[in-house]
Amino acid sequence: MKQSIKKIFQNLNTYLLFVLFVAILGMLLVLEHSLSFDKVDNLRNQKKIISTLTKLDKSDLELALIQFNGKSTRLHQEINKLRTLYKYAYIDKYVLKNEQEYFADLQKLSELTDTFNKAAKEYYVDTRDIEREKTAKRRLDVALYTINKHIDSMLLKTITYNEEKFYFVKNAIVVIFILILLATFYYRRTLNAIYKDIEFLYQVEKHRKTYTIFSQEADAIALRMNRKNTSSDNPDFLDPVTGINNHKGLINSYSMKKGAKESNFTSVTVLEIDNFSKSNRAFPQDVTQAILKKIAYTISLHEQAIDVIARTDFNQFTIIFSRSSKEQSYKDVELIRESIAELKFNIPHQGSTQITVSGGFVIKPNNTSLEEAMKQAKEILHYAQSTGTNRILQARDLAQREI
Repeated sequence: MKQSIKKIFQNLNTYLLFVLFVAILGMLLVLEHSLSFDKVDNLRNQKKIISTLTKLDKSDLELALIQFNGKSTRLHQEINKLRTLYKYAYIDKYVLKNEQEYFADLQKLSELTDTFNKAAKEYYVDTRDIEREKTAKRRLDVALYTINKHIDSMLLKTITYNEEKFYFVKNAIVVIFILILLATFYYRRTLNAIYKDIEFLYQVEKHRKTYTIFSQEADAIALRMNRKNTSSDNPDFLDPVTGINNHKGLINSYSMKKGAKESNFTSVTVLEIDNFSKSNRAFPQDVTQAILKKIAYTISLHEQAIDVIARTDFNQFTIIFSRSSKEQSYKDVELIRESIAELKFNIPHQGSTQITVSGGFVIKPNNTSLEEAMKQAKEILHYAQSTGTNRILQARDLAQREI
């Protein structure tokens, strides 16, 4: 099946947006990875501050208290920094889902910091006797050991989190790399095929008689460029009023085009102008011809290179569409009906008049002749006319009537 250049470029646009998204995601992952190092540095820095708080010079108590207050306050500031850093740890939040555990550790660290600060302050301030000082020193040692142990456990958890994040990111990168690699090769091959189609249309390589066209658009252009005896070359195949195919032209054009898109669905629609017949001419001849020309022109606006349209009776038009789906064929025919219903004709002494059409729509199987498909479409048309005007029915509507 031939590919649509429009669809290829729509998918290519999506692919490029995907690559851009991956690039942005990669940048965010790098930034988040750097936050892990900031977190480790923060915890190590807290250990250093805690260590210095146990080694202040007690000989100058006033200076020691000033240093103590500054460093103890800084410990809480470092903990707040850790809370802020977690706002940007998206993998931790949404993949590892360790938010509750992480903030519980920070809360415990904050409490242990308060305990340590209290023990250190007692050690430096309460020096009334040796026994009290020894007791304060023991409390400080216990608080120091406890808070260092907790910080070490947080460092270990950080390493564990980083390992889990690494495996997640590694697997994601492998999958994304494979997708981008396959898509890149696919679009390289596709764009090369499109370029070869363009070369063929420009006849850069004239000796390539057996070249198979890749894209639908190039196929349509080639069909128009290469057709030989089309209906436009033979007046016998043209309707003299509208300038489109007559019945002979329809048969001739269909026979030439039917093999161009074997994989598509072929629909046959017979449209008839409502309340507009040869035996009941409601308008002068010039108005009648103007109406027929305008309807033919409206139908031709929806014609693709592979389609065939014709005026096959006084008030009838036959449309043969080749589309990728049955639904698309019917949708296009409905658009034609709606477009015709929107036309307004100014009739002398009658004012503005609306013209509508009714129709019968069928999908032609490969084993059914065109004449048989047109016969079925006319049968559905007659049923549509019996139920009203300005409507297009399908084979299933006729089947429901019979049920």
